[in-house]
Amino acid sequence: MAELIGALHDPEALITLAVLLLAVGLFISGALAPELTGLLSLGLLIATGVLTPPEALAGFGSPALITLMGLFPVSAALFKSGALDRLRALIASDRIRSPRRLIALMAFVIAPVSGIVPNTPVVASLLPVMENWCHRRGISPSRVLLPLSFSTVLGGTLTLLGSSVNLLVSDISQQLGYGSLELFSFTLISVPIWLAGAAYLVLAPRMLLPDRGRDGDELGLSPRSSGYCTEVTIPLNSELVGVSLHNSRLQRRFDVDVLELQRGDERLLPPLADRKLRAGDHLLLRVTREDLLRLQQDHTIQLTTQGRNAGFNLDQGEASGQRTVEVLLPAGSTLAGASLRELRFRQRHNATVLALRRGQETVQERLGQAVLREGDVLLLQAPLDSIRGLQASNDLLVLDRLEDDLPTVRRKPLVVSIAVLMLLLPTLTPVPLVGSVLLATVAVVASGCLRPGELQRAIRLDVILLLGSLSSFSAALKTTGLADGLAGGLERLLEGWSTYGSLVLIFVGTTLLTQVMSNAASVALLAPVAVQLAPTLALPPTALLITVLFGASQSFLTPVGYQTNLMVFGPGRYRFLDVTRYGLGLTLIMTVLVPALILWRYGAS
Repeated sequence: MAELIGALHDPEALITLAVLLLAVGLFISGALAPELTGLLSLGLLIATGVLTPPEALAGFGSPALITLMGLFPVSAALFKSGALDRLRALIASDRIRSPRRLIALMAFVIAPVSGIVPNTPVVASLLPVMENWCHRRGISPSRVLLPLSFSTVLGGTLTLLGSSVNLLVSDISQQLGYGSLELFSFTLISVPIWLAGAAYLVLAPRMLLPDRGRDGDELGLSPRSSGYCTEVTIPLNSELVGVSLHNSRLQRRFDVDVLELQRGDERLLPPLADRKLRAGDHLLLRVTREDLLRLQQDHTIQLTTQGRNAGFNLDQGEASGQRTVEVLLPAGSTLAGASLRELRFRQRHNATVLALRRGQETVQERLGQAVLREGDVLLLQAPLDSIRGLQASNDLLVLDRLEDDLPTVRRKPLVVSIAVLMLLLPTLTPVPLVGSVLLATVAVVASGCLRPGELQRAIRLDVILLLGSLSSFSAALKTTGLADGLAGGLERLLEGWSTYGSLVLIFVGTTLLTQVMSNAASVALLAPVAVQLAPTLALPPTALLITVLFGASQSFLTPVGYQTNLMVFGPGRYRFLDVTRYGLGLTLIMTVLVPALILWRYGAS
């Protein structure tokens, strides 16, 4: 502690600490988007003179960040070409008949794919196939979707390209003077970790994965039957006019729950069975996807979301080129925190929102006024061209697959060849990884596998801004001496601890911090401090960096710990503690195994 107090005598160190605490608070609270928090911290460090502009902005020109920028379009070309079609077909085949066999496929086959391409599009591509598999076999999606997320998280540490966090650690390592990480720098450690994690996923007691598909109304028996919330209006010609809800048999005929009745400025809450319906009444409903479409086709109700769209009709949608699809708000979506009305969603995306689904929660607001959250699933109707535009959006993930959404399938061998050469070139030749990735990016565009416009849309600007700005933390911690001060305090805490015990503490601390804030932010804050412990622990600095890397990658305890957890949370109808219950055993295994493997790999001298 004395070392930290001594460091804080420097005004720049004090300013840096204040900026870091502000950033941590914003990351945890979510008051600002993560990339905005990073840019705010960057601006404050420059404005206060802690860092010069070249020092602060160095991260935006780092090889790791340029590598990540190039990796996005290469991954987009792979998915557009149908490179995962064989996996999708294998899941849908009759050979995979039990949940345990499906989990084994995910753990041992799908996980390694995430070591090469980002795990988010992998999950987005396979999620509809998994739901359909569950539907055909009458199995709750909650039995298999969480293992899908965990498998891709495990696979993301197999190579340097598996996660943006891996590349951030490589960038921090270079900034601190230890050199960048190679493509397979930590593969010898990650392979046993992946195999141990895969074994856990396959052998874990079935009771740890709840059956959320058969709660009460059997909503989970269909991939599209999770409870949507929508707003409808009783038209003048409806058979419901003048009839009570009880006598109309609305709820039993269409399996609809009426959550609220709105009549003018009056809001009526259940019980509503004896209420007679009037023309113009607004009903807030919880309904399945199928029953919503049946209601509209029966002309029993009118979707309030139709607004002024003359002639808009669900039963005519397919004939007019309209499609009904599900889309998910991923973590980091700029749409979260605003209502559909504020976003002018229909005008902005040329798509009409029919209903909203939010995991196990019931949305009590009117559809246009409901504030969107990360993990929400929207039921949309839109022209095919608009849906394809949504597929390129970073704010929405289309969960349905279009029949013709892979126009470059004939180029699949070419794209796969480019990706393989991208991996082999830095492995077998002196060509740096960043050069190999940039060549692959040019190749996928020049060969027609990806159009120039798709190239721009494929690059995740939010991720680039976040990682580029977070690298300034490392520079500020180092230049102000704050990293040395924090490390000194940590050294005192670890006095008398074994090297293994110290690594366990660093791993657990990083893991817990990652559950409540961005894993990239966790790495940026902890890596410069942890690396200062290398001399005390008689380990190379790389060993400490990799400990932090794996700690930030083990996001198995909360749905918000990692984006893929959030993606499966709603479709699986999970509850918050479901993730903790299933992931706790895996986290304990990683806590014991990761430090041991790091000691085995690097050894304590």
